[in-house]
Amino acid sequence: MQSTDLTLQLPERMQLPIPTPDAELEIHREELLSWHVDAETERVRFLSLIVGDCDAVRETAVDLDVVHRFELMPIDRDTFYAYAVMDVRAADETLLGAFDEPGLVLVPPIVYTGRETVHVTVLGESDALSGLINRFPEDIGVEVKRVSAHQQTTETLAGRLTARQFEAMETAREAGYYDIPRTASLSEVATALECSESAASTLLRTVESELVDTALNY
Repeated sequence: MQSTDLTLQLPERMQLPIPTPDAELEIHREELLSWHVDAETERVRFLSLIVGDCDAVRETAVDLDVVHRFELMPIDRDTFYAYAVMDVRAADETLLGAFDEPGLVLVPPIVYTGRETVHVTVLGESDALSGLINRFPEDIGVEVKRVSAHQQTTETLAGRLTARQFEAMETAREAGYYDIPRTASLSEVATALECSESAASTLLRTVESELVDTALNY
């Protein structure tokens, strides 16, 4: 068995019709942990782990016609579970249909780092995996991050990092702090985060420590 990590860029027609701009919604990461599609009702039930603004997500969910039920369960100030029942849209069926192939299995979690950016791991036979890319609609951007024997373990990051730590990680990456060679200094990252260099350093070192522990399954 092999597996592959893919990053998908969804076109607007496949994105959830959320009226709130991303900057105001403040969702840093959503990990879709479990889901079930009911063919009779044409609805999907799912459980996600989210890092972001719980109140903003609640207000947004109320305004979505496709959502029939939802419940948010806080873990701490920035992290919460979200259970929802919503309609399966034609766009959802198109996306999920790409994976509906004998010999393929989606490995949870499916990770959203924006309403258009989705990261998935797919396990399967070599022949099934090799034809996967061609099954996506042409307007979905697909980037293959890895193809190898499936030997890795998965553990959620959302439960280990706070929203502020996610923000620091995202800010540092966008600034070029993790480029090789590095194109942004710690001072520049601190300025973007509106904090001291010491605080920025602590945030990034904490993030890096959690990433290492997760990779090594500690």
